[in-house]
Amino acid sequence: MIQTLPLPIGPTKSEPATLCRSAFAPAMFLDERAIERLPASAALAEQKEVVEDSCKQLSRQMDAKILFFLGLLLAASGFVSPPVALAGGIAYGFTGEHPLRREASTLAKLLLQVSVVLLGFGMNLEQVLRVGRSGFGYTAVSITMAVALGLLLGKLLRIGGKASYLITMGTAICGGSAIAALAPITEASEEEISVAMGTVFLLNAVALLLFPAVGWWLHLSQNQFGLWAALAIHDTSSVVGAAAKYGNQALAIGTTVKLARALWIVPISLVTAALVRRAAAKAGRQHTAKVRAPWFILLFIGASVASTCLVPTAPVYGNLTHLGKLGLAATLFLIGTSFSRKTLRQVGFRPLLQGVVLWILVGCGSLAVIYSHLIAI
Repeated sequence: MIQTLPLPIGPTKSEPATLCRSAFAPAMFLDERAIERLPASAALAEQKEVVEDSCKQLSRQMDAKILFFLGLLLAASGFVSPPVALAGGIAYGFTGEHPLRREASTLAKLLLQVSVVLLGFGMNLEQVLRVGRSGFGYTAVSITMAVALGLLLGKLLRIGGKASYLITMGTAICGGSAIAALAPITEASEEEISVAMGTVFLLNAVALLLFPAVGWWLHLSQNQFGLWAALAIHDTSSVVGAAAKYGNQALAIGTTVKLARALWIVPISLVTAALVRRAAAKAGRQHTAKVRAPWFILLFIGASVASTCLVPTAPVYGNLTHLGKLGLAATLFLIGTSFSRKTLRQVGFRPLLQGVVLWILVGCGSLAVIYSHLIAI
């Protein structure tokens, strides 16, 4: 009975999913002894090997997807802190091939924006405006210095292409969001984008774990730590994660100043687009990339308006803020899963060195002026 199974000749190992879904599907239900009793011809032996490899590959993919969703649910459950969620995501990314890498990246971007808006329901409008006004000035100085230092480091290290510019702007403004906004404007290649993203995300992970420890060691106040995290950590998700671990007041300050810093994406994008259009015109080409505005920041302000002016004592706002924190932990898990050995290999030594040196200069410089009370909120 086993020998009468239809086993067409010819498939190769490049067709694993097709094999297990079509003519070879019956082989998935044969035990190992039955497979061993099949005719021992070279062609059939090769086909049996293809079937076994195909089914093992599909089984590994299914196991990876199940593990991914379990990790995501655990991160969103509130049982683990944001740093632990990030560490779990990184561990997952290094264990093997991510079967849902693109979907995880898209979901992380959307979930981050939704979480930030929900955190706005826990902010007082007066505090948001006061902190935002001071933070906008501080971020202007910080961004100017970071851009100057970053471009200088890029030239000294002889980093070609757009990678140096993207790393600089990612460090100066808001990490992956700035890179994603500027990459199409600068017409950066996929490799340059991967290098910049890998550098920034790696340093984000280090900052999320390192900053709270440094803050406690130096006995920084809630306001001091929130301001430092907002000025020195790249991505909004890591700023909010580190500040949430430090305290609620640090979270309020860090989120508001960080969003004021993120608003600089718009003018920086406009200036970049103008320079690229001018260069394209000189070369006889047409440049059509559009500038994307971070609209979720306006929704964050709208949420703080609602919580302050409409029904300030409504318990629903506290629940929404809690959901925002849970969404943030899930976001950090998703971001962590984007790390892999391939990501580290793509970054390279010189771009990573530029990112690390620039990040240390920005982090230490901002900490020095905050610790010495030269700037405060």
